[in-house]
Formats: sequence, C-alpha cells, structure tokens
Amino acid sequence: MENPFDNHPVSRRIARLLLRDPLLKPYEAHLKRRLYAIAETEHRLTGGKTTLADFSAGHEFFGLHDTGREWVFREWAPNADAVYLIGQATDWRELPEYRLTRSDTEGVWEIALPRSALKHQDLYRLRVHWPGGQGDRIPAYARRVVQDPTTLIFNAQVWAPAIPYIWRCTSPPPPSNGLFIYEAHIGMAQEYEGIGSYIEFQKNILPRIIEAGYNIVQLMAIPEHPYYGSFGYHVSSFFAASSRFGTPDDFKALIDAAHEAGLLVIMDIVHSHSVSNEVEGLSRFDGTPYQYFHDGPRGRHTAWDSRCFDYGKIQVLHFLLSNCRFWLDEYHVDGFRFDGVTSMLYLDHGLEKVFTSYEDYFNANVDEDALVYLALANTVIHQVKPDAISIAEDISGMPGLAAPIDDGGFGFDYRFAMGVPDYWIKLVKDTPDENWPMGQLWFELNNRRADEKTISYAESHDQALVGDQTLIFRLIGQNMFDHMRIDDPDLRVDRGVALHKLIRLITLATAGDGYLNFMGNEFGHPEWIDFPRQQNNWSFKYARRQWHLVDAPDLKYRQLACFDRDMIRLAQEFSLFKAKSPHLIYEHDADKVIIFMRAGLMFAFNFHPTRSFTDYRFEAPPGAYRMILDTDASIYGGHNRLEAGQTHWTIAESTPPASRQMLSLYLPTRTAMVLQKI
Repeated sequence: MENPFDNHPVSRRIARLLLRDPLLKPYEAHLKRRLYAIAETEHRLTGGKTTLADFSAGHEFFGLHDTGREWVFREWAPNADAVYLIGQATDWRELPEYRLTRSDTEGVWEIALPRSALKHQDLYRLRVHWPGGQGDRIPAYARRVVQDPTTLIFNAQVWAPAIPYIWRCTSPPPPSNGLFIYEAHIGMAQEYEGIGSYIEFQKNILPRIIEAGYNIVQLMAIPEHPYYGSFGYHVSSFFAASSRFGTPDDFKALIDAAHEAGLLVIMDIVHSHSVSNEVEGLSRFDGTPYQYFHDGPRGRHTAWDSRCFDYGKIQVLHFLLSNCRFWLDEYHVDGFRFDGVTSMLYLDHGLEKVFTSYEDYFNANVDEDALVYLALANTVIHQVKPDAISIAEDISGMPGLAAPIDDGGFGFDYRFAMGVPDYWIKLVKDTPDENWPMGQLWFELNNRRADEKTISYAESHDQALVGDQTLIFRLIGQNMFDHMRIDDPDLRVDRGVALHKLIRLITLATAGDGYLNFMGNEFGHPEWIDFPRQQNNWSFKYARRQWHLVDAPDLKYRQLACFDRDMIRLAQEFSLFKAKSPHLIYEHDADKVIIFMRAGLMFAFNFHPTRSFTDYRFEAPPGAYRMILDTDASIYGGHNRLEAGQTHWTIAESTPPASRQMLSLYLPTRTAMVLQKI
C-alpha cells in the first residue's frame, strides 16, 4: 500500500542522519517508522490546514478567561457526568447557576458567568461527579494556584488585576559565544531559613549572576508543585507559576529584569511525569486513572511515585504542547530544559540501566510515542520562538535527540553531557589522586556525539542533594567548617581548592557547546541541599545559600568565585565553544599531565598530588605563548608559583630524520594554566 507521506521529505532526513552517523544504517527501518510517525501525528493534529503552534493553544480555550463581557470556563473531563465550579463566590457549595454544561461528545465542559460573578483573587476549584463517585479538583489549566498557610489546602485563584502587567523589555539575542548557564532555584536562593521570592531573586541574585559572567539563567521548580521538597519535579498545575515565590506579575518582572540585563531565561519543564495527587494534580481527574495517563502499571512510575503520561493520546498531546507554548507566550521565557527525558523514552525508564550499544535505542523498550511528542514539542517551541533554546536531560545517549528535525533528529538544540558530573563524583569518591587515569579522564570529558550540541558541567543540583555531596565537600570534608580562612594553610583545604579549580576549568575547556553551574557551586558552597521534610523536623537550614561566605574578604570562597568569574570571561572572550573540539597535544598518565589546544589557547594541567615539573618539555605548534590564566595565582587561593603574564617560546629540536618544536613549562603540582598563542 502506498504511504500517503511518500512525498514528505522523510527520506531526505534519513539520508542526512545516516550521512552523519553511518552506524545507524542497520536501524534505517526503525528510523523511518519514527520519522513517519512524527509526520503523521503532526498531520493528524493540524489536518494539514494550520501550524502545530496554532494547534497548541489549548490554554487560550480551556481554563478561566475574561472575555471583557463575561467569564468563560472550560475543562476536559470525558468520564464526568456533572461538573460544578465552586469557591468563594458560591460559599463552596454546588449551585445550579455554577454547573457546567457538557458541550461535545469529547467530554468538554463549559460555563459562561457574568463578570460580577468572580473578582480578582477569588479562590475556586471544581467539583467533579463521575459514575460511582465525586471529588474536588484544581482545574487542569489553572494559571494561578495558592496554598492556604493554615489549612495547607490548595485552590485555584482568579488572577485579573485591574492593571495587567506591561512588559518593558524584549528578549536579548541568543549568545554569540556559547551558553554559560547559571542553574538556580528561586526558593532556596535566599540567605535566611525560609522560602525566597521572585522579587528577592531579582533584587539580590540577578546582580550576582551578571557579575559572575553567565549569560543564561535556568530556573528550577517554576510550575506549581504541592510538595516543596520535590525540588519542583512533582508538578501538579502545569500552567501555574508557583505562588510560593510570589505572584505572576512578580515572576514577569523578574524575567523582564533579566532581559534588561542581557540574560536569557530558560526554565525546567517536567513533561516526563506528573504528581500522583488527585485534588491538586491530574491523577483520576475525571474518576478514571487513564484520562491523561496510561492505565495499569504503565501509568505509574513506582520509583518516583508519580503518574506517566500517555503520549499517544491526542488530548494529552494538546495539553503538553499547549503547555510549551503557554510559558513562551505568557511569561516570555526563552526556552526549556526538558527534565527526565530518559524516563520518557524507555518503558523501564532507564532505571539502573547501562546503555552499551545501538540495540538499546531500537528495541521494544523504547516508547516511540514519547519520541514523537518530543519532536512535536520542539517544533512548537521553535515555531513560536525561533531563537528559543531547548535542552534534553538524557543519560542514555539516544541518537538524533539533539539533531534538527530536518536532519532526521528530534529537534532539541542541546543535550546535557550527563556522564561528566557522574564521572567526576566517581573519580573523586573512589580513586586516590595519584591513580587518576588521564587517558580515561580525557575520554569521558570528550565522549559525546560529534553531530549534536552538548552542554557540560562538573556538578549540578543532583550532586548536591542530601545523601550525596558536592565536589568541594567530597574534596575537603569537615575541614571546610574550620579552615577556609585565607590565612589558614590547611593541607586538605589546599588540595580541595586546587582540584576544584582544575575540575571546573578542564570541564569548561573541553565542553562541546555550553557550560552549566548550579548556584553556589561556583564558590564551593559548603553544604548539601536538604528541603524541609519530616525527617529533618521541617527545617530550612540546608534549603538556602550562604552568600555571606563569598562576600567575606577573608575567606577562600571569595577566591574560588573570583576564579570562576575569570574562567567564564576568558571562555567568552576567546569564543571557546566556536572551536568545536579541543585538540590533545600531550597526555602522560604517570605524570598526571594533560595538555591540549582550543580556540588558539593552550591548556596545561598537572593533576599530580606531589610532583611539580620545573622544565616540562613537549611537542607543540611553533610560536610564542603568553600565560593569561593561572589557577595557582594568589587571588584564586593558590601559592603564586608562576610569573603572571610570562611568555614562552617553542624551541626547535632536531631528531633525525625530522625536527620538531618543543615547549618547556614549569608545571607546579595541582595547577593549570592557560596560554595564548601570540
């Protein structure tokens, strides 16, 4: 039978994909099936008569809307046999005039109310009746959800201020010299023991990010989530910016201020699963377990205690795709980091699985509906905002994930190099310094798909959660609490400070197309992250950032922050990421030395714990090299063993039958330097 999409450019996309990665040739049939599924699903959603972005406007139809003449509310609940809007306006009772009418056979319910029926900040929810039961529900498309501080009950809230927010700034253009991402959490960004606000973040944290030299802010935990300790990953209301941190207008003002300062703002979007809560979330919204999710065991993520979306259902695609567009439209965000992509892609969620061959990407364990959804989501995002940034958090290495759709991929702009931070933790935790394998380290830092853009990081929030430790704490331990003064020459602290700089510099210098840092890690924040929970007596002690440490002139935290700032500025000044790959020119495992070139710069690392090399000779491109960054400088907490700005020249060495150019450097122990070829 002739395929109706034979004239679709799928075959050209396959050809481009195979040209970039010939190892995919044995899986050509799988690739064709997936690409045809994307094309067919898009056609099914749009009918070929509109764009996918236009289709993805469910937030303008569902939910509560002020038309200027009346309030209109719509909800999708196909199994319901009665739906009431209840709240302060009805004294929380079911009133006939607030009963919704089922408007179609698909299960859409709606009601029109006079403008006097609801006012700004009124609380409301739905009472849904279904065969054999009933329950209160927060509307799925609610744009504002608040929690009563006394009863802890969540409700939707009318948000219709007399003067709507007026945007002041447009988004700055995408960075021309690569992505330098500052990952942050609004609530724990404050110094005091409590929950910070959008306003406090704008006032107190944005200036720090700007000063540190980052050009993108990645915000966690923005969509509403009932349990603060979930770090924002158990989302309940996908269209509501968390009210813990302030109002929608406060969040818009924060984004405006970031844009005014030249920063892009991207946010974590969690479409990999949903909270299991029923009143606050989508679970059993209309009395069935399968409205938004798979029925049976497939609909439950037992490891995360959450619900798994059915990406094959049109209404679910409409909901999630509209959610992508909503944040771009309503809050002017500049893109998304998609959380939990590995969990989406595999029926076993990739748990405890090591991906060792291409067979792992083309078997019955792959949820191809999820792949189709991700491709459609990226299409919507880039149709609505062509310059938007989309990043996939995937540990599996699924081929094509961060390749353009026109090239046979699934449309993400970037993917995280998640193996890098995992390797650093494993290395620091399990291997003595003198046994660090330089060859394996180099491989792990550069182990990425050459045809896809990647973002590297030494550590993120994952490595800082309670039960784990940050890199700096693994390196220094309890000595951090007593020996971080500049005038205190503690050996363990010296080791940790030196390696912290080397780890971050070599991670940045070998990164593919971008670099990420979690807030506080740039100065070696001393403690883990532990949100208030029953086990810690609901304490906020570790759900904050101690900025006073980096502000203190007599502590080494300030020196680490200074190094991070200068490292970032150097990478931007020399457009490091435009030079796609570092070129290894020398590696010696016994000496613990790695030397490589990138963007006209030479990076020389000596990881050896005890040996300094006074005349370290190696072959190098001929010319002169001037040192422009030195991890051992005193301003960075080092021992000042190198002369600032020193220039080195290569020397011709005749070794029959040819000659070569040799460079000689002084490489102090646990030190790195960056030299500019002049």
